[in-house]
Amino acid sequence: MELFSDAGRVITANSVGYGTVLGLREPMRQPDHNRQSEQTKLLYRRGAAVEDRLVIVAPRKGVGRPTFGHVTEDPGLSRFLVEAAQRLRGEVYVSDGAVPRHHLTSDGRYCTPEDEQSWHLMFLDGRGGVSACVWFLHHQNDIAFGDLRVRSSPLARAEEWRHTLWAAVESELADAKAHSLGFAEIGGWAVSQKSRRTVEGLVLALGAFSLGQLLGGAMGMTTATVRHASCSILRRLGGSLLEFGGQVIPPYFDATYGCMMELLRFDSRSPSPKYAALVDRLCETFLHLPVIVRSPTFEPGLLNVSGAELAA
Repeated sequence: MELFSDAGRVITANSVGYGTVLGLREPMRQPDHNRQSEQTKLLYRRGAAVEDRLVIVAPRKGVGRPTFGHVTEDPGLSRFLVEAAQRLRGEVYVSDGAVPRHHLTSDGRYCTPEDEQSWHLMFLDGRGGVSACVWFLHHQNDIAFGDLRVRSSPLARAEEWRHTLWAAVESELADAKAHSLGFAEIGGWAVSQKSRRTVEGLVLALGAFSLGQLLGGAMGMTTATVRHASCSILRRLGGSLLEFGGQVIPPYFDATYGCMMELLRFDSRSPSPKYAALVDRLCETFLHLPVIVRSPTFEPGLLNVSGAELAA
């Protein structure tokens, strides 16, 4: 299956060679910060290699899609990639004890209802599979609490917290609408065992801020597990605990996944200052990534973002 072709070079889902095309881009420029985390330094040092394995799958219907440089209209390939991401999820979630094996499809995939409507960010592993993935479900700002996944949260059924949770989420939605922002839900996080000591998870988490910016700005929510310190990592990147009226929505046990979870909010305009330069760089990078579109009626969208505009 072709990802895209450029100057006569055919790129396939089983190939790691499409870096020869994307490698024409200039490498990540490292900002002049005296103090950077080791992961941040590693990301800049390995920026070109990281970018060469990133790919985006676009939903059938997008809101304000920006103009990407390498767009392929290929429902078959998009299905291949999303199924590879689902297969990674199945492998990781079963290994972590988050879901029982009988919740997977016969070919080992863990599917969610959001898969068909979401943007997918993923790293290819060079063997026809996916090594890290996340989905980004972008809504217009006229949705309500009952339209979101959080409506099924254990806290939404807890007498002590359900009214506070509803008020907190509705407050976030009202804020997004007041600022003419979209609203996003983020989920389907998975990183292969071999990639957990790499920057792939960091790139995908920061990429959610970047994609939100490219789609015109978005506030949103995600659930994060205490397992693997996922929630604390996302808070360091710019996420924060959901709250209302001075009450912080507490961590809770989710029996579906067998672990403690936190509800985190985010605003694509406000990543952690420590990582803001990386978010900006990823915005530029995303405009040149392979974008596989499910629908043959892809339109460039409402945004036409240039590098100069991103730098302004």
